Amino acid sequence: MLILYGFWAEQKPYTQEREIMLDINFIKSNKTKVAGAIKSKGIELDLDELLKIANERNELILKIDELRSKQNEFNKEIIKLEGADKETAISEMKSVSDKLKSLEEKRTKTEDKFQELMYLVPNIPSADSPVGGEDDNRVIETWGDEPKFDFKAKDHITLGKDLDLIDLERGVKVSGFRGYYLKNEAAILQVALLFYAFKKMQEKGFTPMIPPTILKAFALYGSGHFPFGKEDIYELANTGKDEKGEQLGETLFLAGTSEPALLAYRSDEIINEDELPLKYCGFSQCYRNEVGSYGKDTKGLYRIHEFMKVEQIVICEADEKVSEKHLQDMGGYVQEILQELKLPYRVVQIATGDMGAGKRKMYDIETYMPSRDGYGETHSDSDLTDWQTRRLNIKYKTKDGEKKLAYALNNTVIASPRILIAILENFQNADGSVTVPEVLRDLCGFEKIEKR
Repeated sequence: MLILYGFWAEQKPYTQEREIMLDINFIKSNKTKVAGAIKSKGIELDLDELLKIANERNELILKIDELRSKQNEFNKEIIKLEGADKETAISEMKSVSDKLKSLEEKRTKTEDKFQELMYLVPNIPSADSPVGGEDDNRVIETWGDEPKFDFKAKDHITLGKDLDLIDLERGVKVSGFRGYYLKNEAAILQVALLFYAFKKMQEKGFTPMIPPTILKAFALYGSGHFPFGKEDIYELANTGKDEKGEQLGETLFLAGTSEPALLAYRSDEIINEDELPLKYCGFSQCYRNEVGSYGKDTKGLYRIHEFMKVEQIVICEADEKVSEKHLQDMGGYVQEILQELKLPYRVVQIATGDMGAGKRKMYDIETYMPSRDGYGETHSDSDLTDWQTRRLNIKYKTKDGEKKLAYALNNTVIASPRILIAILENFQNADGSVTVPEVLRDLCGFEKIEKR
């Protein structure tokens, strides 16, 4: 479990006025429900400690407001006093000022602790989410036939070497552990695949964007990648200089997905209801440290430090029925892509302990990879209700003028080169060649990858 204490002392990505998930009044009124979410998601959070800190915070706010009120009254009355009375009043107010300073220092520490704990509060999972860990994930749909080879099939590493498509040895030499080069037809295939998916999402009504991949901390706290996944995010040692040529003081990070940037695009904004839903599709390079995956999938292209991805997000009105429809639609777009690629896949509903703190409901889509003799995760479809938008302060104004926190969802459209594992392995031929999926042939300019 990631503990924030050292990091929190160095930087505070939000002002005290920002709301954070969940609303403390909701937590107080639904303690049993929140405690259940903490337990089912395996979050290390002492709820009683949080509520105690929340009460201390409120008491300090009341005391500080009371003393400030006294100061304001004093400022109005001091001009009416003279001589000894004036000196006595000034002396009394100095005592009030000293006490106020002490209380404000205490409040700052309490506020930091309160926010630190609030960032760990999970979203309430949907009633139909399986309870438990990874073993309790539920396969709900399977599509396509797993290939049956009448020859000895190769894995993507062997295919990549034989067809001069992948160079892992020189990738490690230049980039270190999990480094790689894509070459020749594999490089063309990746670009074609990503463009095909990007264009597909534009046709589905998503605004295509190429967002920044160097991010401020607030975007990662807002999306929920901090504090829980901070160890997997690269922190920049050299953050560059501003327009005056002075060194930037704010810590910057490399994004592991375009989701944080797409969400933060509308942070601290109030959106008119008739603009909703906002549908954004980001195409970006992604960077992940993969610290938490030590020893897993160390060979090949399955788990690497940098890759390219097309990501989709939706920001919609605060209605679970509406967000559920978007969740299903987003998953449907991905299934359409996989079906057009003719790749066998399955849809898995994720259990509470495997879905992450912020998610109300989550599905993974796993694509069949012959070398694994099974399915590997290639897409992740999630509904986070207002867990992210509360952190990012994304609201909308209803037709009646009421301001509400919006709901947010995200899903992987395509991530490569991981998906290339499925393409190379599923479409390999007895002569060692690989057939290109028909839907990509015009973009690639070739139908088959053969040994040169």
